[in-house]
Parts: sequence; C-alpha cells; structure tokens
Amino acid sequence: MKRSGGVERLMLVVGIAVFVDTVFYAVITPLLPQLSHQLHLSKLSAGVMTASYPAGMLVASLPGGALAVRRGPRFTVITGLLLLSLSTVGFALLDTAPGLDIARFVEGVGGACSWAGGLAWIVAATLPERRGAVMGTALGMAIGGSLFGPAVGALASAVGRPVLFCALAAVPVALLVPIGKLPDRRGTSDQPVADVVRLLRRPALAGSMWLMALPAVLSGVFNVLGPLRLHGLGAGAGVIGAIFLIGAGLETAIAPASGRFSDRYGRMLPLRGALVGVAAGMACFTLPSSALALGVLMVATVTVLGVFWAPVMALVADVAEANGVDQAHAAALMNLGWAAGQIAGSAGAGAAGKAFGDGVPTLAGAALCLLTLLVLRGVPADVRTRS
Repeated sequence: MKRSGGVERLMLVVGIAVFVDTVFYAVITPLLPQLSHQLHLSKLSAGVMTASYPAGMLVASLPGGALAVRRGPRFTVITGLLLLSLSTVGFALLDTAPGLDIARFVEGVGGACSWAGGLAWIVAATLPERRGAVMGTALGMAIGGSLFGPAVGALASAVGRPVLFCALAAVPVALLVPIGKLPDRRGTSDQPVADVVRLLRRPALAGSMWLMALPAVLSGVFNVLGPLRLHGLGAGAGVIGAIFLIGAGLETAIAPASGRFSDRYGRMLPLRGALVGVAAGMACFTLPSSALALGVLMVATVTVLGVFWAPVMALVADVAEANGVDQAHAAALMNLGWAAGQIAGSAGAGAAGKAFGDGVPTLAGAALCLLTLLVLRGVPADVRTRS
C-alpha cells in the first residue's frame, strides 16, 4: 500500500466514518425483542425492521456509486453522514413500526453513500497486491462498530431511545470537519451505471457478487433468529448484546488477518474454509437447548463469517479492475451484494421461521454454503482475470 501521512489520515477518518455507520446498523440487535414486545411485532415484522437498513442500501447502492463517480468520494461520504444523522434523530423520536422502518431505510441510503465513497477513496490510494490487507483494516473498523452497536442498543433499552439517539446524532456531524480537510485526488469519471450493469453478465463479476451476497444472507438470518431464539431461551437484552459483542470482537481481530492471507495465497482459499465452517454452524443452530450453548455456537459461527469479508471485497475490486469497472462502481456493487443478501436473509428468515420454524432457514443457509463450495472446486485460488 502506498504509505504517506495523507493516506494514513484518509484510512483513519474513513475508517471512523464506516465505524459510526456500522454502530447504528448493529444497534437494532438487542433492541429487537423489546421493540417486538412494545410494538407487537411478529417474526416477519421483526425481519422487516432488521431488513429496512439493507433495503435502503440496496436502493441507493448504484446511485451512491454513481454519485462517487461523478462528484467524488468526499462529497459522497459527507452526504452519507448527513443522512445518517437525520435518520438517527428519526429513530430516536418515532414510536411506530413503520416510522422506525423508514428511519432505518434512510440510514441504509446514507450507508450506501458512505461505503461507496469511502471504499473508492481508499482503494484509489492502494496497490492491488495490498487490497486484502486494506479492506481488512477498513472492515476491522466497521466490525468494531458492530461490536459497539449492540452495546449501544442495550444501553438504549435501559435509558430510553429518545435521549441516547438524539445525542448520538451529533457524532456523524462532527466527522464532517476532518473529512473536509482530507485531499480528494481520486478525480471523477463518466462511466455510466448502465455499462456496469451490462458487465454483470460476465461470470467472474457475477460470481464475485454472489460471494459478496452469500455471507450477508447468512448474517441476516443470524441477526433476526439469533436474538429472538436467545430471548426465548431466557436471555435478556444485556446477555444478547454481550454475545454479539464477543462475536464482533473476534470478527474485528480476524478480518485484517484474513485480508492479508488472501493477498499472499489468493482470495479463494480463505473463502472455501469459511464456507465449511459456516455451513456447520448454520446446520447446528437449532440444536442447543440453553442460551449459553446457543451463544457459544453463534459466536463461533459469526467469527468464521468474519473470514469472508476482506477477501471477497478485495476479489470484487480485483475483478472489477480487470473488467474495466470504475472502483466507485465496484464499491457500489459490494453494497448491492451485501444489501440484497441482508434483505433475503433477514426477511426470509423471519417469514420462514414464522411459517416452518427456525430449522428451515438455517438448514437452507448451510445448503447454500455447501453448494457454493461445490461450484468453487475448479476455481483457481487467485481470480484476477478478465472474463
């Protein structure tokens, strides 16, 4: 990676921006049982609330990438932070399920802008052979946000949403000052979104998008069924928050190492290992009969899920570069894959869990992992070619 004081500051500030965004994304986890009780939410409604953030990101993914392409990463990150602050105030003050769904949707739109701008910004300052390490560093910051998010949610369940979230809405605004001082040398381009959508028909790009979506599907299943099942086994908001806190802490540690490993040995090797581990965790999800046993299983599975992100994001950037896709659009494709996966996992788990029980969506997730592993058997460890 190109090293300079400017690049180090860029990594730090963009990392803090995605950290803050992920805090507010993850805050719903320990609040979900309480909100389900207060607002009389079904499993399906809880899934919709969880999926509202990725729905906003899904809708705004390609427009967010286009904004970064045409107006530059800094403008796009600033837009995302302002939307995050606005949505946080909404989440503080609204007290109906549709209102909270809308607030999280707007937050997802802001997240699409922050991630598209931030990732394009740091990839432009990074050598291709160091992409995994850089993605791992950025993800470490983001996962750190998911580590603190459940803790913030647990605190909100104790002190109340209005006071806490109105105060936290000032944090994204405070980041505007250091972001405004960073150099934005990436420049802009005129590559239209239509060209990028057309290139998705190429197998390497479509395959990398599936590998981005799959762990998001599995994460969405865990984010909906995990806290509800833990609550059913007697765990309170504090215990649920602690379980997700531990899992996110281990993810934070493993993401940079996974990225560096993929730089050295290729993107496919850590992805294959993660597919095996997550399939086992998903298949065993309904077996524990105590909150402690389920918590241990969830922490282990979430930790293995953390192996996915840095290699697969670096893979999307590699394949996009080989196929002539602007890196801002590549970041938008990462958002698109993640958001589509989260929606499918969250809403699908809520609907299937209500209709058939938790075993159906979790076993389906395990089957998807094994089928993907089967398809990847003949793929070389390092995929950086044009297709």
